[in-house]
Amino acid sequence: MTPATQLAVSLAAGLADEKKSAAVTDWAARLGWLIGLALFVALVYWLMREGWKWRGTLQSDLPELPEVPENPGPAKLTMSGRYHGSTTAGQWLDRIVAHGLGSRSRAELTLTDAGLAVERPGATDFLIPVDALRGARLDKGIAGKVLTEGGLLVVTWAHGEKLIDSGFRSDHAAEHTTWVETLNQMTSHTEGAR
Repeated sequence: MTPATQLAVSLAAGLADEKKSAAVTDWAARLGWLIGLALFVALVYWLMREGWKWRGTLQSDLPELPEVPENPGPAKLTMSGRYHGSTTAGQWLDRIVAHGLGSRSRAELTLTDAGLAVERPGATDFLIPVDALRGARLDKGIAGKVLTEGGLLVVTWAHGEKLIDSGFRSDHAAEHTTWVETLNQMTSHTEGAR
């Protein structure tokens, strides 16, 4: 055997000796990590829920919402869309959760001489009386929902001693401008009557 052949044979033998089986998965450690992660996620969700309940407790001084009357009168405008929530007026991140105002849902809006009826399947329906309306505008966001500029109809209204901004988005965004104009005309008439 030549020295080159001997070197090749010894390298092959050395490589054969170093071959080992693949590492066996440590299922106990992996399962421990998965259980720990699941507990951490559960803790985060529990803390979020407790924070939501605490916010509701802090806002418990807010009076009950007016109910939608059986016969509110003829509709001036109607809109199908989404209710995105309510905040303290002028503070778009200060969400109001008391009395179900923090629950997002589908919504049917009906504007009459009695006010703005908000009917929400699976959530509390309420009426914003015409004398409580303070104005409307187009905006781009409200607590937890940001859209394009002018993509959100925001109605400002008084409830108890608090001014509230409620955000709605129509299924047909072109309707928003008509709603803003009509609501602002109604509020200017009611302010003149006061």
